Amino acid sequence: MPLAKIEVRRSRPAAEVTALMEAVYLALRDALQVPENDRQIRYIEHRPEHFWVAPGKTENYTLVDILMFPGRPIETKRALYQALMQRLGALGIAPADIMVVLTEPPMESWGIRGIPASAL
Repeated sequence: MPLAKIEVRRSRPAAEVTALMEAVYLALRDALQVPENDRQIRYIEHRPEHFWVAPGKTENYTLVDILMFPGRPIETKRALYQALMQRLGALGIAPADIMVVLTEPPMESWGIRGIPASAL
């Protein structure tokens, strides 16, 4: 049950937003084998003046922040990075404009149904 957040620097039509969210979802399915319909993905648009990035980045700069349970091997993470690059690239976003950040809080830091995930 990873939680994904996509942050961008420009407004897009609804169909493009849906395509970006679907691309991230499918990359999560490909690399992490998340269950079908496990779509906990948020999409956030910022005005460029409210989202500074390194020089050389374009208006297509896309930050994908994924919060997930700890313990996956580096090979799985590499597969996720590659799946995201491929799927977002197919939508016209250059690899230089994609940043992926994985965060893996310990199981006791996840509250599920009112108890720590470590107790499930």
